[in-house]
Amino acid sequence: MARIDFYRVLGVSRDASHDAIKKAYRKLVFQHHPDHNPDSAHAELKIREINEAYEVVGDTEKRRSYDRLTWGDETTRDETTDPAVIVDEMEQKLFDEGRKEVFAVLMKDVKRIRGELAVIRERTVADQGYDTFKEEVIRERASEVMEELVTAEMEGRKRRLIEVATEMLLSQGVLTRGDEGGIRSLRGQLDDVFRNGRMKGFAAALELFYERR
Repeated sequence: MARIDFYRVLGVSRDASHDAIKKAYRKLVFQHHPDHNPDSAHAELKIREINEAYEVVGDTEKRRSYDRLTWGDETTRDETTDPAVIVDEMEQKLFDEGRKEVFAVLMKDVKRIRGELAVIRERTVADQGYDTFKEEVIRERASEVMEELVTAEMEGRKRRLIEVATEMLLSQGVLTRGDEGGIRSLRGQLDDVFRNGRMKGFAAALELFYERR
């Protein structure tokens, strides 16, 4: 399954300006529109591909998310990758985004980290009689305080990333666009992955300051 590069679809470079992208889009729409190609069996498919590409890279925020998800940790890829591998790669990118996000927030507030460690240590000792960096206790605490750590801006960014990730996966043929139930399930799956990344970021920040007593 060939991977679709939205910039390549529009015939522009990754550093193209917004105006250049818009100009390229308009030119392609005029060139490939079914009304101008009544005898072409592929015109409708081509115009849909062009529209999908422009919907993402023609929007500043979506474009930023697309670039991050596509080239944030760029590696050489097989152009015929299995759909399951494509989904796995996307999930890993979203997990890392969530992890880095919460980790960065906590690293700016060492006092909060030490306070959270005190709560976790107290619960751990009460549960098992001695202090360790216990994963279940940490995850439970992360679930309790995550809403305090995540701002509205962070939630908005997460939604944009998931929206773009979903669009990218659909463009790769992971699901058909008419499969509304499947798409909802995919979005939920990606949301869970991002949340798990945030939980990992919480644990990673605390672990840096943890000292067993």
